Amino acid sequence: MIRISCIAATLAAMAATPVLAQTFRAENRVNVTPAAGTAFQITSGGGYGARGTWCAASDYAQDVLGATGTTRMYVTGPRTSTSDPVTFDLDASAITPQSVLIVGSSLRQAGANLTVDHAYQFCYDARITNSR
Repeated sequence: MIRISCIAATLAAMAATPVLAQTFRAENRVNVTPAAGTAFQITSGGGYGARGTWCAASDYAQDVLGATGTTRMYVTGPRTSTSDPVTFDLDASAITPQSVLIVGSSLRQAGANLTVDHAYQFCYDARITNSR
């Protein structure tokens, strides 16, 4: 009886958790963790490096935040080591936007930004790899 109560309590707690507070798995199998407002974090590019991270960011921005293709995503918490997460936000009010010249180094530069559509193009890498 106690076990059934524990299971019921766990299921109720899961149902009460807002969708935005749950981890999102992008189409390239990279996990995205929501943060405050329109911010979110990505720890790994799933073996696709910066391109995989931008892909996951665009997938999350579209599917969870409802962003359109022309919406810009900004790196607000750059990666300082390979194991650090990158924080993205759709709001650039706290940073100075910077152009992305080299995608590989863009995750280490606060203010680096791409449109959702541009970043989504990097998802094709995962589709090609996963179709083999």
